[in-house]
Amino acid sequence: MENNVFEQLAKRYDTEERMALAKVIVKEVRQELQNSKSKSLIDYGSGTGLVSLELSDLMDSILLVDSSEQMLEVAKVKISNKGITNSKILYSDFTQAQETPELKADIVLMSLVLLHIPDTKKISQVLFNILNNDGKLIIIDFDKNDKINHPKVHNGFSHEELKKGLSEVGFKSTEIKTFYHGNRIFMNQDASMFISSSIK
Repeated sequence: MENNVFEQLAKRYDTEERMALAKVIVKEVRQELQNSKSKSLIDYGSGTGLVSLELSDLMDSILLVDSSEQMLEVAKVKISNKGITNSKILYSDFTQAQETPELKADIVLMSLVLLHIPDTKKISQVLFNILNNDGKLIIIDFDKNDKINHPKVHNGFSHEELKKGLSEVGFKSTEIKTFYHGNRIFMNQDASMFISSSIK
């Protein structure tokens, strides 16, 4: 991932469009997280915490992980301003890890992150290893979109391919559904987003 791009973006990352999209995602993820009061969540590629900090009331603890220190600085200020006591930040890039980080969680959330990761299988494996048994991986991302062609970004994902990849890594079951269609939300193109929920 081109960190410096995200570093430069950090201060002005929370645009109205991003915040509006985050609201849509939060609403969808909240339904997935019913009865999670005693559970721990890792938000991988958390950015400024637009999604996971809105879920802190549902969880026992949240760890925001990102490879951009600047993004996490913004998240840290939010945590302190909102008086959130169960959320911490960790500066780390799991895609570069030689071995699985010494972390455990009941739920891992990846919201609009997978499309930036070249080796989706490797990151899925790392996240699988971090999850506790019967843990859940929640992925929010864009459906495959042939209008998009970018050297550094996947043009979305087909549900079948994603399911296949996740089961190859070891997930027992994966449910995927498209939940939102928006105008110009993906590289200025109209696109739809899916939520995928996999059980370890």
